[in-house]
Amino acid sequence: MAAPLDDATRAIVKACVPALEAHGLTITQEMYKRLLATPEIRDLFNMSHQKDGEQPKALALAVLAYARHIDDLGTLGGMVERIAEKHVGLNILPEHYPFVATALLGAIAHVLGDAATPEVLDAWGKAYWFLADILIGREGQIYHAHETAPGGWTGWRSFTVSTRVRESENITSFVLTPTDGKPVMRHQPGQYLSFRLDIPGHGSQRRNYSISSAPSDSSYRISVRRMGGGVVSEWLHDSVQPGTELQVSAPAGDFTLSEPSSAPVVLLSAGVGLTPMISLLGALTSAQTPAAIRYIHTTPSTDTEAFGEYINTLAQSGKIQADVFYSQKAPTSAHGAVTQHTGRMTQDWLKSQIDPRATYYICGPDSFMRDVIATLREAGLPKAQLRYEFFGSASDADLVT
Repeated sequence: MAAPLDDATRAIVKACVPALEAHGLTITQEMYKRLLATPEIRDLFNMSHQKDGEQPKALALAVLAYARHIDDLGTLGGMVERIAEKHVGLNILPEHYPFVATALLGAIAHVLGDAATPEVLDAWGKAYWFLADILIGREGQIYHAHETAPGGWTGWRSFTVSTRVRESENITSFVLTPTDGKPVMRHQPGQYLSFRLDIPGHGSQRRNYSISSAPSDSSYRISVRRMGGGVVSEWLHDSVQPGTELQVSAPAGDFTLSEPSSAPVVLLSAGVGLTPMISLLGALTSAQTPAAIRYIHTTPSTDTEAFGEYINTLAQSGKIQADVFYSQKAPTSAHGAVTQHTGRMTQDWLKSQIDPRATYYICGPDSFMRDVIATLREAGLPKAQLRYEFFGSASDADLVT
């Protein structure tokens, strides 16, 4: 267990908050520049998040949140858990942490110049290793749970694509079965798989994709949206066929169902953010504890809508209440028991539909997520009733209140 930080260290870290607000992104950009110069470390990262600046921004927000809450780190428990889950998915190990420490302290010294006194660097070194020790400990627990679970494993395991299904004009599903024919660990609905892929012409790549199937002992399903210019998504859509082998780590992620309850559940998604919701729906609609389920989704058109027939079947059977918004093109025909809306979901509409008893699960593009979370919070819903997952490396550190 990490030793508590002393008062002097915490005071110096807190005093750095204005500098982090002004220069945090520059520091993390410099940190990644140094860190990714080491090939074996670079191969651990999703490099697309470096190109679009997402990962340095996410880390800058996380470091700032850490400094702001250094006296009450319990506030950041959710963020720490998400980082640990992501690290396990990517097979981050204790021996990787010194590389990050060296890069981070070097970046602080480089960007802050004379302001990065020996005392400041010493404090940040202690603060880094305090957090690193917490993460290493938690990651060790998760690795152990994966290793000892029925069908579980650690590291990378070979899976074979058994089936691919076109779900919409831009989303394709891939069913994955273990190449060794042995059972797999049953995932928790809402979790994701991490992949180590060797893409011709692009080398080693890392990606995470939400599992879109119900828990199973034999397979997983992922549903991937084609991204224009996306190295991995275009390769999956264009080149991966039944029989292709992929390297996969065990299911990870904490965007999972709360303890069984009869309280209502609302699933709010946009675009490919529906993929974990499909897995959640499988668990919710088969649960012994009855709960009212509301599914609200937004998509450009019926052409981009995935799993529409599945949602309609659940709605027709009375298992869920479903609303789908078509933001760009109105549907040309009614879709069974699903309530269809033309245009974007508005803040006023969402406020009019709020159930104060419900737990809300939210997933989609960053802008959608932030708008929905802000609307629900403004309407008085407590944070404890909001569960959300950002795509990629996006951080929710700035939502911690």
